[in-house]
Amino acid sequence: MSVSAALPQPRPRVLADVIPGAIARDLALIAGGAGFIGVLAQLAVHMPGTPVPITGQTLGVLLVGTAYGARRAAAAIALYAVAGVLGVPWFAGHSSGYVNASFGYVIGFLAAGTMCGFLAGRKADRSVRRSIPVMLAGQALIYGAGMAWLAAVAHLTAGQTISQGLLPFLLGDVIKAALAAGLTPIAWALVDWRY
Repeated sequence: MSVSAALPQPRPRVLADVIPGAIARDLALIAGGAGFIGVLAQLAVHMPGTPVPITGQTLGVLLVGTAYGARRAAAAIALYAVAGVLGVPWFAGHSSGYVNASFGYVIGFLAAGTMCGFLAGRKADRSVRRSIPVMLAGQALIYGAGMAWLAAVAHLTAGQTISQGLLPFLLGDVIKAALAAGLTPIAWALVDWRY
């Protein structure tokens, strides 16, 4: 038996740490996380009165953030954003580029995913009770960047920004936050790590 095998192995900090092979794992997770967010972006519903669609992207960002940890989540979301700006059509509705009213939400994804990953690394994703505030804080970061960009690009007043960039999405985003807050503790239970 080797000395390293006899030493206690560190517990994973986030779900992605359960997967062996650090460098290959990280590269695959980063590409997979970007793709996962891109796929969920295609679940889009365009609503009257707002240029911003309801999508599954935010659910993907919250899950990637908490499952990957801050560093990998930031890399995956940055890859998603940069590839989309460079022409990969995986923003909502198979769009790409940054000159649209909803790109600010993509910018917010980076802050939200990184923050969720940071908090997950401190075990904030191990129970539903602790995950809910993390997910709601992530949503708030997405809204902050998204609404600021929307107001600037579309030349909206504060009231118009709230009615077009916040109110139509609140119910759906609360549901997505609750779903993400429930899924991460379930995933921890499935990998059978004591928390």
